[in-house]
Amino acid sequence: MSTIRRWASGFGVFLIYVFLFLPMVVLVALSFNNASRGTQWQGFTFSWYEKLSENQAILEALSRSLEIAVEATLLSAFLGLCVGISMSRTHGFRKTILQKLATLPIVLPEIVQGLSLLCFFVWLTIPLGEFSVVIAHTAFGTAYVATLVKARLTAMDPLLEEAAADLGATQSKILVKITLPQLWPAMVSGMLMVFTLSFDDFIVAFFTAGVGATTLPLKIYSMLKFGVSPEVNALSALILCASFLLVTMAFWNQNKRERKFEI
Repeated sequence: MSTIRRWASGFGVFLIYVFLFLPMVVLVALSFNNASRGTQWQGFTFSWYEKLSENQAILEALSRSLEIAVEATLLSAFLGLCVGISMSRTHGFRKTILQKLATLPIVLPEIVQGLSLLCFFVWLTIPLGEFSVVIAHTAFGTAYVATLVKARLTAMDPLLEEAAADLGATQSKILVKITLPQLWPAMVSGMLMVFTLSFDDFIVAFFTAGVGATTLPLKIYSMLKFGVSPEVNALSALILCASFLLVTMAFWNQNKRERKFEI
């Protein structure tokens, strides 16, 4: 009976993975399909990748999305680090308030965030563009980094910092030599998460982008009115490969640091 249960459990997990990853496989396959419309296979071709390299509208939207994602990631990493350390160092009522405020952007619906940020920018007469999108993405990105940093600090041994202080190390040296190296895996995970969320965000960018700041998701959405070109499949396949590469690098870096600390 236990053998049947294990086989059933394994088959259920297999079906879940098929459900999650089969659409990605189909998308990559369609990027090499010679058909200009539909999903019927009409031969193998690289022409959609060649046409993608000549489509300036998509490439400009891709470049803008990457630029916004990088800027939002860097700002979120710095602010999230500060907020995460503050949450772990404060106590009592102030800690509770800070934690609730820091995690609020995670639980709020995206449409509420986008609309509230739009009203905020209009109230401050801030023109909508790349700057407003970066600020909007930093607003929710900081919450993710701060949450991961706080969780990592909670798991750290406080005796390490106390021992460094007893040996005469200053607070800045403790932060650089003791705290930040152990926070690095959490920081990398948070930055990858913020970069991914910022890059493929649609709802918040829809409210805060304005004219002349069309990101890649907004560009693809506008193309849906006339039908999605297979060039979008080619672009999605390249983005998928890049995402797998980034995740692999993150896992490799985390495992390398864990082995270093074990030694």
